[in-house]
Amino acid sequence: MKNNHLLSNAYRVFLGAGLALLLSAPAALAASADASASASVGFTKEQVLAKADGFFGETTAGLAKAIEKLFAEQGSPNAVIYGEEVSAAIGIGVRYGQGEVELAGRAPEPIFWQGPSLGFDMGANAAKVFTLVYHLKSTEDLMQRFPGVDGSFYVVAGVGVNYQQSGEMILAPIRTGVGLRAGASVGYVHYTRKKSWLPF
Repeated sequence: MKNNHLLSNAYRVFLGAGLALLLSAPAALAASADASASASVGFTKEQVLAKADGFFGETTAGLAKAIEKLFAEQGSPNAVIYGEEVSAAIGIGVRYGQGEVELAGRAPEPIFWQGPSLGFDMGANAAKVFTLVYHLKSTEDLMQRFPGVDGSFYVVAGVGVNYQQSGEMILAPIRTGVGLRAGASVGYVHYTRKKSWLPF
């Protein structure tokens, strides 16, 4: 009799746990689906302009035109990278940066980047960089080298943009003012989880 009572209690506990699991599963699946849907849809132009405004301190006419051009050419990005970088060059240059990457619907994560460049410029500078990212499925996919696309560097009212690409993924870094260096668009940028002083 005692054993039957214990089995009955165990059955009720098991049944209750199973019911709780069944009730919570749809909510978890819905949350996951919402995050995936948000990441696949991406950021609207208004959201990107608001993020750029908060990052740079203001949305200049040049910045707005550059973002407008990127949306016309590539559509909606599903991630953005924002941070600061320093670079220097005497023909051959180096670039180091750090900031955060934000995939649509996800919390920002820290990210670092570095890489060599080749050009006809000289000097050193520090700049803020706001990068639109297209066709990103996971932030882990960013941890690789992205070559600059030849001939993609252009300036819109004091704002410089160039494309970096690896497979289907496209990155469009936006730099302003002293951050403009055409030579930096020739070469590659290596994105990493941890800071590295090796530009390669």
